Amino acid sequence: MSLRLYNTLTRTKAEFRPLDPANVRMYVCGPTVYDFAHIGNARPAIVFDVLFRLLRHVYGADHVKYVRNITDVDDKINARAARDYPDLPLNEAIGKVTALTERQYHEDVDALGCLRPTVEPRATEHIGEMKALIEKLVAGGHAYVAEDHVLFDVPSMPEYGKLARRSLDEMQAGARVDVAPYKKDAMDFVLWKPSKPGEPAWDSPCGIAAPGRPGWHIECSAMAWKHLGETFDIHGGGVDLVFPHHENEVAQTCCAFHSERMAQVWMHNGFLQVEGEKMSKSLGNFITIRELLEKGWPGEVLRFAMLKTHYRQPINWTHKGIVEATLELQGISNWTSGLDYEPISSDVAPSVLDALSDDLNTPKAFAELHQLIGALKSHSDADKQQSDLLDQLRNSLRLLGIGDLDGFDANRIIATVTHGKIEVDEAEVSALIAARAAARASKDWAEADRIRDDLAAKGIALKDAKDPETGELVTTWEIAR
Repeated sequence: MSLRLYNTLTRTKAEFRPLDPANVRMYVCGPTVYDFAHIGNARPAIVFDVLFRLLRHVYGADHVKYVRNITDVDDKINARAARDYPDLPLNEAIGKVTALTERQYHEDVDALGCLRPTVEPRATEHIGEMKALIEKLVAGGHAYVAEDHVLFDVPSMPEYGKLARRSLDEMQAGARVDVAPYKKDAMDFVLWKPSKPGEPAWDSPCGIAAPGRPGWHIECSAMAWKHLGETFDIHGGGVDLVFPHHENEVAQTCCAFHSERMAQVWMHNGFLQVEGEKMSKSLGNFITIRELLEKGWPGEVLRFAMLKTHYRQPINWTHKGIVEATLELQGISNWTSGLDYEPISSDVAPSVLDALSDDLNTPKAFAELHQLIGALKSHSDADKQQSDLLDQLRNSLRLLGIGDLDGFDANRIIATVTHGKIEVDEAEVSALIAARAAARASKDWAEADRIRDDLAAKGIALKDAKDPETGELVTTWEIAR
């Protein structure tokens, strides 16, 4: 089987050839832990979880290392800590904010069916590696000290801009005029800066007397180096990180180690909009993962809705799309729910595996799942081939991170989101249906309508139909959508 991936660096799709098939290495930029993760943050978590699962399937679980960092030093974290814990020293408040937010992030992405990465390094645990990289860059003539700052000298790297496909001339022309006076060039970026009073601070590199803290970009270069080496296989993240974050990572790492590449393959998921507009708090369409889960949307629905769009394409996140994903997932669940056996084989449907091996083509993978269900319908329950196909279906769902969908009920899910959590006393509903039937039999239409309306107010929809054999009226019920 050939795994083909699109590489942002080369703008081509090519066969993936790991540097060492026994040690496949992937780094993905993780969260800055200052608030609940929003639905846009969910996209890279889900996309690269699918890739992690696929790599483990192809090369073996023990031969794939997935690193996703935690950024726990940042101006936004400082601001949140000062706001939420004004009576605490800032560093103590920062510790409370980052611990709480990291736990919330894990709870949310766990609910989305994401496996934990092999390693989740925290930035503050890698200050030593950051300072070592900075000193390498200064010694090599790629960085300089100015007014207690250390800055990367962008013109010292002629290839700068290769990942984002931007030339130095274009970037310099677009740089702000009011740049810091200590910069040699407008494009130079901060590797280390002095800390303000009360902020997190460490002994500075390069003989700088003032305590300071790292710039954002150097953090990922240092953590990737520590856990994956100077060069590794795949680096991932959102398309918004291509420039400047990933471009600056390339510059730092390649210049520090005199290497041609930091990662062999660069992968980026597309932008996310909400109901056709850019997500923002000012527009009132800022949605967190936690909010969707608390409304009643199961994690597998959110994951499925996300993966129905190819990862490199922009996605329009809509309520209608989640509802449609819920109903579509019900059709799959009808074949997997309630099965009380583990798959006999570990085979994934070949067509699903082929789709995922073509640059994570998840929409094609789901289309192939529906083809598989169509094939299942042509076999009897006792047919061994049906058992084999069921195994393939369940194993394919697991590879996609969706699971067996036991107890999945689309009507109940949609009704819960629409009406709030509904507790159904089935005996009571049956008694009310019987009372309504009696009212109808005595032509007490007002009472019959009252019972129907009371049930509707509780989120229960009644359906009246004639029995095709007896002609008698039969009433059934379901959770209203």
